[in-house]
Amino acid sequence: MTRSIMTSKGRTTVPREVRDRLGLSVHDTLQWEVEGTVARVTLAARGFLLRKGSIHVGVGSAKDVVRRARSTRGRTA
Repeated sequence: MTRSIMTSKGRTTVPREVRDRLGLSVHDTLQWEVEGTVARVTLAARGFLLRKGSIHVGVGSAKDVVRRARSTRGRTA
């Protein structure tokens, strides 16, 4: 069983073994669930992945859209 120590400010380090097994990286969000004296910590859904499919771009690739936008930058209609 892996352990970590709580600081006076309520902070703790997630042990490397746990980070590796959960695939955690910088800025990931942990979700805490408490039942009685047992706490369960899981990786919360990543914000970016929650937005999957919510951004719609017109026909063509993003690269083409950026090129078009750059070519018309500064022009007035």
